[in-house]
Amino acid sequence: MLRNITLIASYLAFACILSGCAGSRPAHLGTLNSTLTPCPDKPNCVSSLAEKDEPHYIAPLEAANQKAVRTKLVKLLKDNPQAQLQVSSPTYLYAEFTSEWLGFVDDVEFLFSQQNGLVHVRSASRLGYADFGVNRDRIEQLRDQLNQ
Repeated sequence: MLRNITLIASYLAFACILSGCAGSRPAHLGTLNSTLTPCPDKPNCVSSLAEKDEPHYIAPLEAANQKAVRTKLVKLLKDNPQAQLQVSSPTYLYAEFTSEWLGFVDDVEFLFSQQNGLVHVRSASRLGYADFGVNRDRIEQLRDQLNQ
């Protein structure tokens, strides 16, 4: 019983320490040679440019009318209390999403491809190893909201 209480107390102390720990913004964000950075070798990232990396791959967003999709996406990001739009240019959006529970930050990027009517996406956790599918779910929810 005492061991269980000690274990629970240790877990709560660890969670309290992490709750103020968002991590620093990665230096590799943004476009480099008109592309997004590949996902690291951890299961806490998805990217539409990871076509040959099935665990990390997610389909890009379709945007026949890129201006309209960009406008709607900016509104969705601004209306989401967990999101903070950090960079907004005609071809690139970057937002930070902060989890309600422990304050973990995920970096989410959108790259508008003028040639093929797609919006490439990358969503990755800053800290930790696994994300329990949060980044994939976030992109799919945004896709659903854009298609409404």
